[in-house]
Amino acid sequence: MSSQEQDAAIVSLLTQHQPAIHLYIASLLPGDRSSEDVAQETNAVIWEKRLDFEVGTNFKAWAFTIARFQVRKYRLRQAKEERLLFCEELEETIAEEVGAHLEDLSDHQLALRSCLEALKPSDRELIHHRYFRKTPLKEYAEQIGRSLGGLKVTLHRLRNRLQLCIESKLGLGEELKG
Repeated sequence: MSSQEQDAAIVSLLTQHQPAIHLYIASLLPGDRSSEDVAQETNAVIWEKRLDFEVGTNFKAWAFTIARFQVRKYRLRQAKEERLLFCEELEETIAEEVGAHLEDLSDHQLALRSCLEALKPSDRELIHHRYFRKTPLKEYAEQIGRSLGGLKVTLHRLRNRLQLCIESKLGLGEELKG
């Protein structure tokens, strides 16, 4: 494989696994605003070490290992500033547990994305406004000419519909009944 093909493969894999890498790091640094910085450092190290990766092997496991070392490096820097430092054993336990559950989370994210795309644009906009914007729902209701109560009812129905859709896509509906 040429160097250009290797680089293209790494860019594709890194893009594909970026949400999982970010979630993994955030879970190892709960409540720490620096998780985004650590994720960027992890991306830089992945790029620096890209020639060490063998295309066709488990990229996510390789990237998570790099991320875990970057988190450890960050924590050591913080320890010098007298902040909380986890023991390595606890850190390893957390990393293993989180890594095991991120695959399920990725499946849920893909199902959610698909279910959101199936909604009407106005319903998608309402969900987007409620969960991703800083302005109050009351202001949005006024902006689109609907009552606040009506929007809350619509949101409740949409959440239920999304939950059923996700369960259906993941095959959870049958498991829950059986």
